[in-house]
Amino acid sequence: MIRFREAVAADVAGVVELLTDDMLGQGREGADPALYEAAFARMQDEGSNHLVVGEDAAGRIVATYQITFISGLSLRAARRAQVESVRVAGHLRGQGVGEAMFDDVKARARAAGCSLVQLTMNVDREDARRFYERIGFVASHTGFKLALD
Repeated sequence: MIRFREAVAADVAGVVELLTDDMLGQGREGADPALYEAAFARMQDEGSNHLVVGEDAAGRIVATYQITFISGLSLRAARRAQVESVRVAGHLRGQGVGEAMFDDVKARARAAGCSLVQLTMNVDREDARRFYERIGFVASHTGFKLALD
């Protein structure tokens, strides 16, 4: 069984390991640990930006996601939960950890007064797309990114 909890600074290295444990993360993660530690500190300061980890029975971090609560005016002033950086350890994929994770996501979102959970994913993550659709997400929008120099 996986237990989900708010991350603490000591968890950052384990989360970075999960971020590098996939086809996209291998090429873009793994920089200086101080960068990730500083980013975690900024997330903590923001108050509505949370890193969550999933621990197995031995206390190892085997899953993670970031959830940010966003207040807005559209959709009758809906509060949203934005989910990013979703990862499950490779050896546990396909064993229900992702579904348990999104049960946790929904519980946290409801507790924060959200009426909507939204996420973005890289279009190359076909397995992730199938998973999200299977658990009820709808691909309703097209997203764009603009890199800033």
